[in-house]
Amino acid sequence: MKATAIILGSFVASWIFLAGILDETPFYVPTKWPKPIYDFTENPLSQEKFELGRTLFYDPDLSRDSTISCANCHLQYSGFTHIDHALSHGIDGKIGTRNAPVLINLAWQEFFHWDGGVSSLNKQAINPLTHSKEMDNNLVEILRRLNQSNFYRTRFYRAFGESTIQTSSLLKALANFTVSLVSAYSTYDRVKRGESKFTPQEQAGYKRFKKYCASCHQEPLFMKNEFKSNGINYMPTLGDLGRMAVTNRKEDSLLFKIPTLRNIEFSFPYMHDGRFKQLKDVLNHYGNLHGNQTYYSNELKKLNRPLTSNEQKDLIAFLKTLSDQNFLFNPKFKYPKNERNASF
Repeated sequence: MKATAIILGSFVASWIFLAGILDETPFYVPTKWPKPIYDFTENPLSQEKFELGRTLFYDPDLSRDSTISCANCHLQYSGFTHIDHALSHGIDGKIGTRNAPVLINLAWQEFFHWDGGVSSLNKQAINPLTHSKEMDNNLVEILRRLNQSNFYRTRFYRAFGESTIQTSSLLKALANFTVSLVSAYSTYDRVKRGESKFTPQEQAGYKRFKKYCASCHQEPLFMKNEFKSNGINYMPTLGDLGRMAVTNRKEDSLLFKIPTLRNIEFSFPYMHDGRFKQLKDVLNHYGNLHGNQTYYSNELKKLNRPLTSNEQKDLIAFLKTLSDQNFLFNPKFKYPKNERNASF
């Protein structure tokens, strides 16, 4: 692996070049960030794969009745999640049991889904494609449709050199797109690069964040590849046991993956079940855990009292510095305009 630095306006970042990566590929490793977890040797990046994955991501024909695409639940302007309802809505209006997670900086994530049920981004897409409450299709049918399409056969051949489209290529194309969704150009990032400064209120909020929140939401990714209890009780109507449903271990009951806080301003509603519509609702929840819940992770005990109104305002002001307009409106991530979807 060889890294080099390039300048994008005033934005200096370390770009990572591996076999198969082209200059046009939007993936990069920001300066002073940790090494990505994703294994690029198994799925080298290329412009052809990225563009193919983007088209597939926005294509509803991957669902059983051609009505639901990946983008239905993962909207770019909200950090690639949905904001119009608490729980994911899939085919035939079916409602799931969780809020769709954001798709941000996936190259640094070890687990996927709220319960960490998938540990490889190259396999992650199988779940939404085949889940009965999401896209409700099967891989045999998806491959049949793709192989009947001159558009897709041509592009899969360009990307993978295959005359027949295979499951592995489908999943790797989608992963090529989603692994490239890097967000690292927020006010926070510019401050850390010495290009800007926090306002007094943002600085005060940053101080409180480091005291109460940073043990789980670690900089610079503002997430952690671990599972914790957020103090939300079991909901019989949803039947969601969190990590325990994957491991079958009692000690994993009601543990959920720690999400990134990047672009949190726009990724509401919050929590794994989308129960909170506003950031102040989340802060009130954590501030009132002490004495009201019998079980929640030790990290949350640092905040053992409700925050005052001014403290909440300071903290929210800092959280808004994690918003990245360049990411939320990057044309490279938007709905693609090509002959395949010109009539969508």
